[in-house]
Amino acid sequence: MDQKRQRQPGERGFGIMMLGLGLFLAWQAYGIAGFEALSSPGAFPMAAAAAMVIAGAVVVVGDWRAALRDRPRLAETARAFTAEITPSVVVIFAGFVIGYAALLDTLGFLPSSFLFLFAAIHFLHRGPVVLSFGVTLLALTVIYAVFRLVFQVILPEGIVPEREIMAWLGGLVSGGAQ
Repeated sequence: MDQKRQRQPGERGFGIMMLGLGLFLAWQAYGIAGFEALSSPGAFPMAAAAAMVIAGAVVVVGDWRAALRDRPRLAETARAFTAEITPSVVVIFAGFVIGYAALLDTLGFLPSSFLFLFAAIHFLHRGPVVLSFGVTLLALTVIYAVFRLVFQVILPEGIVPEREIMAWLGGLVSGGAQ
């Protein structure tokens, strides 16, 4: 009884990535000592990388043959990959993270973190805007207090004059505005 094993979406791509990683590791292992002797420092890493390359090649060739034999339609494969590996929530949230990273240097920590947290909370919660706004302000206040005030981490300043605000607050706490 010849039962076909159902391949999962992304399985073929993962096999190709593992073969590539094995080839890279083999190249790195060869750089340790080359093929000098069986007792050289690079012998074991080269043997391990060779086993990884051979296993990866067997998997990739087997997948390639099965793909040629089965010939699933490209649209079905893309749909399955999208549904299981990259659902829309993951893609949208990755866009939020990329946007945050892009804005962090120009806007600074406070505005870009506020925009990121507000967009993420509102998107994931899908509740009232006022609630998302309040949760964002609370979360950002706690994050800022912990990292900037307690651990004294230097955060990107950007468009908010943080040093002046901190100096003003320090003056108020120490007994008088300067």
